[in-house]
Amino acid sequence: MTEKTAPSNPAPAARPSWRRFVPPLLAAGLVAVLGVTLLRPARTATDGGPLIGKAAPEFDLQTLDGGTLSLASLKGRPVVVNFWASWCVPCRQEAPLFRELGARPGNAGGQGLAIVGVLFNETREQDARYFIREYALAYPNLRDPGISTGINYGVSGVPETVFIDKNGVVQHMDRGGLDRARLNVGLAKIGVPGL
Repeated sequence: MTEKTAPSNPAPAARPSWRRFVPPLLAAGLVAVLGVTLLRPARTATDGGPLIGKAAPEFDLQTLDGGTLSLASLKGRPVVVNFWASWCVPCRQEAPLFRELGARPGNAGGQGLAIVGVLFNETREQDARYFIREYALAYPNLRDPGISTGINYGVSGVPETVFIDKNGVVQHMDRGGLDRARLNVGLAKIGVPGL
């Protein structure tokens, strides 16, 4: 009589060691791409948006120096609203343009163009204060707790700038850091001479 032996299971083939690194590397790559995408607006779409031609969403926010400012209080004036953060490199690059624009004659004293900064995802308010001092920004900068104003304006990253005409209608939105030419496009759309 022949003795039956249980069939032996062949040992699984050893997986190449490099294969165990593939999933973590793919995951890290995906996280990096998502991070870059979320922290920087798309370079191919720098303007436009669903608010163009519509009334600008109202806001009533506290300034960094303790006052309050509402969009309604600027009625009858063209308004540029810049969403920014101190940690944002393109915000630093465009800040001198906003300083120059704010220093133009006719913008102070409740007449002419109004410029408003809105902090977006600012991690440390003191850093925003340093930024404002460093670039000598003389226009109001507002806190946006919970980024509700940013959400109402459809802000997806910083910087983003909204150009509102004197009737309170959004005429232009620009995503990403402004240069002089892009700033002038927005200003022209709200009837303000360029720099």
